[in-house]
Amino acid sequence: MVICHTAAKGLSLMVLAAIGAAAARGLDAPGPRGAGPAQWINDLTPIGPEDWSYDRAAHLLERAGFGGRPEEIARLASMTPKAAVAFLVDYEAIDNSHLPPFDESGIFDPAMEPFPESRAEAVRQGLERGQSMGVKVRPSGEYRLQPIVNRYFYRLSAARLEIRRAAQWWAGRMLNTRRPLEEKLCLFWHGHFATSDAKVNDYRKMLIQLETFRAHGAGNFRDLLLAVTRDPAMLVYLDNAQNRKGHPNENFGREVLEMFSMGPGHYTEDDIREAARAFTGWTEERLRFVVRPEEHDDGVKRLFGREGRFDGADVIDLILAQPATAEFIAAKFYRFFLRDELDPALQANLAETLRENGYEMKPLLRRLFLSRDFYSPASWATQIKGPVHLVVSTYRKLGLSEIPGIPDFNAATGALGQSLFHPPSVAGWEGGRSWLTPATLLERGNFTREVLLPDVDGFVPPDRRMPGIYRNVKERLNEGMDIRAATMEGDSAFNTLARTQEDYNTRYGAYYGWAEAFRRVRPIPRDVARFSLTEMVRGAKATTPAEAVEAFVRRFLLVPLDAEERQAIVEFLTERLRSAELDFADPYLEDALRETLHLILGSPHYQVG
Repeated sequence: MVICHTAAKGLSLMVLAAIGAAAARGLDAPGPRGAGPAQWINDLTPIGPEDWSYDRAAHLLERAGFGGRPEEIARLASMTPKAAVAFLVDYEAIDNSHLPPFDESGIFDPAMEPFPESRAEAVRQGLERGQSMGVKVRPSGEYRLQPIVNRYFYRLSAARLEIRRAAQWWAGRMLNTRRPLEEKLCLFWHGHFATSDAKVNDYRKMLIQLETFRAHGAGNFRDLLLAVTRDPAMLVYLDNAQNRKGHPNENFGREVLEMFSMGPGHYTEDDIREAARAFTGWTEERLRFVVRPEEHDDGVKRLFGREGRFDGADVIDLILAQPATAEFIAAKFYRFFLRDELDPALQANLAETLRENGYEMKPLLRRLFLSRDFYSPASWATQIKGPVHLVVSTYRKLGLSEIPGIPDFNAATGALGQSLFHPPSVAGWEGGRSWLTPATLLERGNFTREVLLPDVDGFVPPDRRMPGIYRNVKERLNEGMDIRAATMEGDSAFNTLARTQEDYNTRYGAYYGWAEAFRRVRPIPRDVARFSLTEMVRGAKATTPAEAVEAFVRRFLLVPLDAEERQAIVEFLTERLRSAELDFADPYLEDALRETLHLILGSPHYQVG
């Protein structure tokens, strides 16, 4: 199915209209399949066993995880609501040892640390010290600094490839975890404490931060906030290494107050300056948090009306004492797990839950997941799926046990607007309706088509493809051509890399860096998704096109298709089969089912959960 941009724009409006209609229907009648009555909106009363069902278990798993396979949903549905929520929230007792650790390529060695901030800095170090990153300057001849430049570009290229592998690995954890809420919270905190590897440039630091989210994601918010302020990736990302006594850098302190704990408007510029002083000297060294006493300002500071010789940990305690903090964090949880619209009185009520429990987050999570509001028409299938959620939940519902290499996970989620380890700014991803544009809706359809009907012959692995500018270098070298700047004037592709100095050739260094990275970084395995829709509909005991469509709708959608839409899809499948019965011996049945499921997954109904 090909969708033009004009059609995609119309579909994006249809998705938004479907969400609005779902909420509107709840004003005077039960919402779409399984939602509670309109009276449940903004009601935090816990639901009881009489309110529980397979559909509501599916809704819970969609929000507190990444959707579920029928057997997972059935297991939750067989419990009481309280037991089902406890199973998801109190996940520490569940064995998750089947998940493998990240398999590093081994691309770094200690001699490369600390890594120079730029190529110019790497060259400067080489000229002053005779070596840089563990590589010595050649004693004489042309291109004496070439080994250093090669090493620098190798480190950059290898890091970019390794972080792609790390994202693929994390997606695999989301797919196969027995603790879905644990990974969903990791994704939540990754967007809240947004840190991008584009600046950190070290997958090891990013994975350390991910483990921090995993360790504290459902624990105590103070512990989490303190751990993040001591996190190597965050300290690099927000420049706290430049925050020194006498020369405070306010970037770190400002974001801790505004983005991570209190929200805008609840502090003064003086509070920011004093918080920055308290965090002076906090930095990282070789993947560890360290405090440099000589760079820490231990003088008296005045913050939120209180005075003392505060350090960073004291600032966090002062932040948690402010009423705005609990309200801000409670609202972030609510909007991530329920919906964007939050009643102010409800927000204050949820904030009190946090404060009463000393900022332990599990009581708040339990209250949200058990509340009537969570299952109300306003919260039911009204949340646009984020790109990572959409991709992972699609694979879960297909019954996959690994993330396929075709389509490429990073390319797919990036095209949809969300790349793991690369949030757009410290504010994270906007989410909500921002996920849907004509372009991204088109890409959503393309993604499901690539999964269901992959084009293996036309696929080029992104992690094995050198950027075009450097492929040109290879072509010139293979032809024996000169690649010095003087010989390539007028070639706009190389203007930004021009270098006439004979100590090194930037073009060759960049080309060498990619070539060496391809050699040393392990490739992402490339295979298509392995599943059988024929067996899926057979397992659902479907014998007709209508029953097959119903089986797909039941498995993949929380919002049922309208009768007219459903009938059109049934007719499509019937026409493709040229039969009113399913013939499981027909070798073309699988293709017809895949094309039919693509129509369903490309519908507005599948974009919400």
